Amino acid sequence: MTILITAFEPFQQETTNATMAALSLLPDQLCGVTLEKRVIPVVFGEAIDAVTKLVDDLRPDAVVCLGQASGRAEITPERVAINVMDARIPDTAGNQPVDTPVREEGPAAYFSTLPVKAMVQAMKENGVPASLSNTAGTFVCNDLMYGLLDHLARTGQAIPAGFIHVPATPAQACDRPTPSMAPETVAKGLEAALKTLIMK
Repeated sequence: MTILITAFEPFQQETTNATMAALSLLPDQLCGVTLEKRVIPVVFGEAIDAVTKLVDDLRPDAVVCLGQASGRAEITPERVAINVMDARIPDTAGNQPVDTPVREEGPAAYFSTLPVKAMVQAMKENGVPASLSNTAGTFVCNDLMYGLLDHLARTGQAIPAGFIHVPATPAQACDRPTPSMAPETVAKGLEAALKTLIMK
């Protein structure tokens, strides 16, 4: 069994991304399962292209994409992605779509096929703050989640897939008043969440 797990590159003036920090702490093997860890750009469309190519090349048994949600104090698996890009700020490449569909003629939304509630429960049982989120926003995180699930649906790949947001790191929170979580704690939570996939 193989699980593809992705993180985002640093955004704007940041030197790291909370997802990169956590991803680097995850093992290459978990309960005998290979974790294929990759880092992708914070760019509308490019993130989707990168992950869907990895899915088609690696043929993983599950896909978990990670994103940073500054302002959140818990690890939050996302329940749903919506068919809209509405960027308050530009992405890394300067793109700033407003009221634009992720895919023309695509369905209004896709629901995660990860066991999101079980993941939340597993993280809590391991002492890691977690909750279920009903909005992945309208930035690149939502764009990626929607694009991934759309690609799997249109290509008939019935594998569990979805998105998990993580808080900023303490280092990122030093200069601004925002919740944070140590990468080691995030990695611990993610391991617990991934085990729910492995044990399904």
